[in-house]
Amino acid sequence: MARALVEGAFLSAFLQVLFDRMASREVVDFFRSRKLDKGRLLQKLKTALLSTNAVLNDGEEKQMTNDHVREWLDELKEAVYDADDLFDEIATEDLKREAGVEPWALVSKVWSFAADARRSKFVDELERVLERLESVVKQREVLGLRERIRERTARASQTTSLVEESGVFGREKEREAVIELLLSDRGEKNTSVLAIVGMGGVGKTTLSQLVFNDSAVKGSFESRAWISVSDQFDICKLTATALEEFSSSKKETENLNQLQLQLKNFLTGKKFLLVLDDVWYEDFNIWDAFLVPFTNGARGSKIVVTTRNESIASVARAVSTYPLQKLQDEESWDLFTKHAFDQHNFEARARLEDIGQRIVKRCDGLPLALKTIGSLLRCESDIRKWEIIAGSDIWNLAPGKNEILPALLSYHYLPPQMKRCFAYCSIFPKDCRYEKDQLILLWIAEGLLKQPNDGRTLEEVGDQCFCDLMSRSLLHIVSDVESSFSMHDLVNDLGRSFFSLDGGNAHHVSLSTRHLSFVRTHYDVASRFRVLVGATNLRTFLPLNVGHVRFYEYNLLTDEVLHVLLPTLRRLRVLSLSHYWKISTLPSSIGCLKHLRYLNLSHNDSLIRLPDTITALYNLQTLILAYCGSLIELPSNIGSLTCMRHLDIRWTSLKRMPLGMNRLKDLRTLTNFVVVENGGTRVRELGELGNLMGTLSI
Repeated sequence: MARALVEGAFLSAFLQVLFDRMASREVVDFFRSRKLDKGRLLQKLKTALLSTNAVLNDGEEKQMTNDHVREWLDELKEAVYDADDLFDEIATEDLKREAGVEPWALVSKVWSFAADARRSKFVDELERVLERLESVVKQREVLGLRERIRERTARASQTTSLVEESGVFGREKEREAVIELLLSDRGEKNTSVLAIVGMGGVGKTTLSQLVFNDSAVKGSFESRAWISVSDQFDICKLTATALEEFSSSKKETENLNQLQLQLKNFLTGKKFLLVLDDVWYEDFNIWDAFLVPFTNGARGSKIVVTTRNESIASVARAVSTYPLQKLQDEESWDLFTKHAFDQHNFEARARLEDIGQRIVKRCDGLPLALKTIGSLLRCESDIRKWEIIAGSDIWNLAPGKNEILPALLSYHYLPPQMKRCFAYCSIFPKDCRYEKDQLILLWIAEGLLKQPNDGRTLEEVGDQCFCDLMSRSLLHIVSDVESSFSMHDLVNDLGRSFFSLDGGNAHHVSLSTRHLSFVRTHYDVASRFRVLVGATNLRTFLPLNVGHVRFYEYNLLTDEVLHVLLPTLRRLRVLSLSHYWKISTLPSSIGCLKHLRYLNLSHNDSLIRLPDTITALYNLQTLILAYCGSLIELPSNIGSLTCMRHLDIRWTSLKRMPLGMNRLKDLRTLTNFVVVENGGTRVRELGELGNLMGTLSI
């Protein structure tokens, strides 16, 4: 249900992007060209889109209880994507013309004929898109969708032991009870397990943090460690993490036997406390194998497990189970007001309190809901927007859906641009960390950010959007890596409206799949990607890593994926082949990926040069070649990539910069500039790149 709601709301936001594209100079000029007398098509298309957009608000609400409406939204989404791809091709033709790649000398008549043929093809495709959209428009009446005006305000998998105690309300009794259980010695084995059980968002992690940092607890245990587990229960990685946490030193080995022996030796005779936060795994045998090194601790050693699933307590051999209940009314109100009222709306508090009380009651004592919705309303003093949230149909989700409710509401009322950007974050699986700056580049590549009229760059808009999502508790900075982010697992659950290919699982990928992420393995063979055959509408191909180790040192990608599969994915906006160290050549067909905005080839020791066809990627904005130690040259005509904004060539072996670098007027990032005595680009050409920012090494 949450997935459907996200998809519908994402569509509403994406339509705004499409309207902007339709009004762009390139598209308008195309329809005004002397060879076309069908400009009315553009107006017809706009009318059809406006007609569907008018009923989207109603559709987003009704899809929660009506499968037919949800199917209608899916069909509309496909038509909108097709229209966006078509307009992007039209804009690309304009970029190609500006790059001066079409010769107008002896073969001008041939090229003119080809240009006319392309225009005719675009018109034919637009007519098909229009026919499809008009069919969708007709269905809205059958479904009973009506125009509704609704104003909108604008799972983090990795947790740590740190907690801001001033932001915690109503957990003193629970804190004392858990501490008593931890410090008691009831004659059990040397090491015993305590399970804290409760529904998502009820505060299990926060309670564990309070207990972990309590002075009495600190004084009672010789060693303490905290591990965020989530749904990736890898016994080897968890053992290595525990050893690192307890000993404060990283162990460079994947040998489980050696890791367990070292952990056993370190803990033998010591009274320790281990917190395993957010546990999902239910295999008795794996659990027993994992717990073996911990059985040698001194008497009174404890392992705390937090989980939503009561059966985990049995699987983990818990001696004690503490069920965590929701907050009481007074405590709920205190937590909500802490996040909902500040200097922006404090004066309005008196007239907002009655509505706030209704919202708090509907949050049903869930701390995450209270915190998230309070943060959402923090800068709002408009009583109408409070009333909208208090009366939303989202509160009426079927029983059992309340675990995602706080995140759902916060997402539902985001401004359109922020909604698009947050929904895209769901492409990252749980336990995946990603750099903020890289995320912003992906947002730009996917066309999720709108160029402002106030002089700010897209990068600055993305940074503000990221900060706004953080302020609403939808994204969190990972505490030990300041530039990395993660998502609460409930929030991640909400956003999973994109397809994700997990290692080893055979998922079905349809023609409608647009975004793909997958977890790298040491050797990614062609058979793993056979499910992608026919998924020609993919916009994103993004390999990722999860857990504490973000990248494997060595990864191999079979040539069949490079030379057979990728050339068929001609609608890609984002392509990452980073950390595949044996890619010596890219197929020349990469130049056919005319929509591509983001290309990451970093950390590849075998790549010597790029195919010249890469300069046909006229939309390319970001090219990351960092740590390609064997790369000796860039394509000679790289100056034709006039949309380039970021060129990362750190730690390469480039001998010179190609001529024409001064044509890259939009370049924001240029990490290195290689100067040679004769040939190549001169340093003075840097003076023509007036938008450069950050650090440049010459």
